[in-house]
Amino acid sequence: MHALTITEFVLRLAVGMGCGALIGLERQWRARMAGLRTNALVATGATLFVLYSNAVGDLASPTRVASYVVSGIGFLGAGVILRDGFNIRGLNTAATLWCSAAVGVLAASGQFAFTAIATGAVLAVHLLGRPLGRLIDHETPGTDEDLHSYLLHLTCQPRDEQHVRALLVQYTAGREVILRGINTTRDQGGDTRLTAYLLLDGDAATHLEHLIARLSLEPGIHAVDWHTADDHAANAPRPIITAS
Repeated sequence: MHALTITEFVLRLAVGMGCGALIGLERQWRARMAGLRTNALVATGATLFVLYSNAVGDLASPTRVASYVVSGIGFLGAGVILRDGFNIRGLNTAATLWCSAAVGVLAASGQFAFTAIATGAVLAVHLLGRPLGRLIDHETPGTDEDLHSYLLHLTCQPRDEQHVRALLVQYTAGREVILRGINTTRDQGGDTRLTAYLLLDGDAATHLEHLIARLSLEPGIHAVDWHTADDHAANAPRPIITAS
């Protein structure tokens, strides 16, 4: 059997870690639970396990180790799957970790062309599959695990309530921000306070700030603030933007 040299070891390890980091970079950019470091570590670990079996010279070990890696990643993936009401979140993250491990195994085998193809396939699924899934499931956007809930609060005069409602519907007509409902209450000063329930993806802060910037220019709106639906600290919302 061909002995594994230090150069080959370092090259295969670098390819496995680099491809895992490339997959994680896309996940990090979308603000997912398992980002660059997690995917890079998973791919690196899978690469190291298989490289060890190559280093000891056992022809049957790489296959056995690869099967153990597949089983072991299942436990790691289970830790990132969460139940959120009627939805299950983290399935994409768990599947991505599983694929990162497969990329590491391919890199450890020295099949660099196959490793690059596998990395490209995983990235293509994330980059192309997400908008395609949104297009197919446009009637039920709340089931997309990439979407998160946010609350947008607006304060206006009672006479401007209908106008503000129309603005909310107008400004959330795009695919970046999904409006799920509006609740109206009256504060102690007699003003109307509207709470909009929104669904957004990982780049929520940017979309919300753009939305708030447009709403704050409206003369009938006194103040706007937002926070995540999971944030129960209502007394400490995001910085308030006061309309001039």
